[in-house]
Amino acid sequence: MHFARLAMVAAATVAAPIVLAAPSHADPDTDFANQLHTFGIYGPRDYNAWLGKIACKRLATGLDGDLNASAKFLQRNLQLGSTQAQAVQFLGAAITTYCPDQVGVLQRAAAR
Repeated sequence: MHFARLAMVAAATVAAPIVLAAPSHADPDTDFANQLHTFGIYGPRDYNAWLGKIACKRLATGLDGDLNASAKFLQRNLQLGSTQAQAVQFLGAAITTYCPDQVGVLQRAAAR
């Protein structure tokens, strides 16, 4: 599946829960973990939160210049057997939770 199409799916998947969400918990890491579970992504909550924050930092510093590079990094660091689609969903959830200023990464990939 092409990354642009995955980005559109991720953007739509991430946007729906935000619009329909009840008031969130005081702990964004718990909210992030709960959102990941809807994508079938599990693993230690603290590790996933750390990985999401690292993905945001890699985008902010330009280490990962686009969705493709970031998703590759994430897929290598998620549970064995995680799919490319799950890596993109993880990235979308991480951006929404930890670095909404990076939403342009999803928008640029969806526009291609």
